[in-house]
Amino acid sequence: MLRTHIDKAKVLVTAKFKSEGSVLRDTVQADGLGVETRCEITSSEPAERVAKVIRNAEAGCYVIQTIRKPTEVKSEYTLNGAVLSPPMRSPSSQ
Repeated sequence: MLRTHIDKAKVLVTAKFKSEGSVLRDTVQADGLGVETRCEITSSEPAERVAKVIRNAEAGCYVIQTIRKPTEVKSEYTLNGAVLSPPMRSPSSQ
């Protein structure tokens, strides 16, 4: 654990998404366009020490790491207790 005193931290996150197509026509497609973060920190600690806290916080953040690195997604569906395997559209047909 880093012993670094942070007086105040304010984090602003902006995520941008888009959706196209139609649910009724079975052509809906959602995309993430990007995420922006801004962190305003107040501390009397040296900048290098605060930078180390930031590096460790980002490296240990599940959300940031999931967005930055390709992550496998496994999905299972059941309908009335029975396995349901809806055929998924390929990226080229979307």
